[in-house]
Amino acid sequence: MAPHLLLIRHGESVDNVAGLYAGSRDSSLTNHGVLQARRLGSHLADNAATLGPIEHIFASNLQRAVKTAEAVAQAQLGVRNAHTMPQVVQLPMLREKDFGSEEGMRFGAREIARRGASSSATWVEPESRQSMKRRVDRFLDDFFLATATRAVSATPPGSIAIVSHGIILNVLLRCLLMRFGPGQMVRFAKAGTTPRASEWLASWSNTGYLVLEMRVLPLAPLAAPASLPNTPGLAASVAESDRGVQSVNAVSNPVDGSNASSNPDIQLSVKLVNCTDHLQGLKKTRSGIGSACFDEKQKTLDSFFSRAPPK
Repeated sequence: MAPHLLLIRHGESVDNVAGLYAGSRDSSLTNHGVLQARRLGSHLADNAATLGPIEHIFASNLQRAVKTAEAVAQAQLGVRNAHTMPQVVQLPMLREKDFGSEEGMRFGAREIARRGASSSATWVEPESRQSMKRRVDRFLDDFFLATATRAVSATPPGSIAIVSHGIILNVLLRCLLMRFGPGQMVRFAKAGTTPRASEWLASWSNTGYLVLEMRVLPLAPLAAPASLPNTPGLAASVAESDRGVQSVNAVSNPVDGSNASSNPDIQLSVKLVNCTDHLQGLKKTRSGIGSACFDEKQKTLDSFFSRAPPK
């Protein structure tokens, strides 16, 4: 089974419910968002036979992404008889787009505010697409490549999860496909067109995930050496030269792969987009409880009915 890369959006947040541009604001998960994250974790663990056990997790360092990632990690305990859960690596470069002075504004109110305040000296412009791309490229170079190389080379292989936010996930997806799966871009284009740089490739529901299969492209076979005229002096010279080439190749391309290239040709192919099967049947608690900020100190319903310890 080939390892997979999962791009996951965080669970429902307080700012999602309020209809606000959260961006780099550290908006908490709602009670419903926590249930979504737990459902996601259980679902991914139950489907480890097809998606692979998740052995590497990267997340934005905003708490709505961290808490979602932690739910995924905790559910991996016991998968493949694992006694430890994968570490959640929190990275600021995976944070959502910074909306500048538009942070915390209601959906639809940005243009009105921009017209009224963009000339102010205190107005901060939203983060540009180029800035987000630089962040994503830095993540790919500094963290993803080495981890993906280990994942595709391991026996048995392990999968990777990246938990982040809707806008930056689109930037990440585009950068990934441009590097490792350019032929997959057409899957996200409208009929008869090609996706433009300004377009979103995909959408993510809260805890929705996109699945990419990771494979290593086979190395092209070496061409056979050309035949040479039967000249004794030339043949001896070529034989000596060949021995030198073979010895170099033996070091740079060992048969056992122990010294293989640190940056193999990884190929990505899209398998699922915005999968939310784990949310089937999950209903939001009414009376505003589901939309309220999750309180880790709050007792669950089960705790009220737990048996008293024996005396």
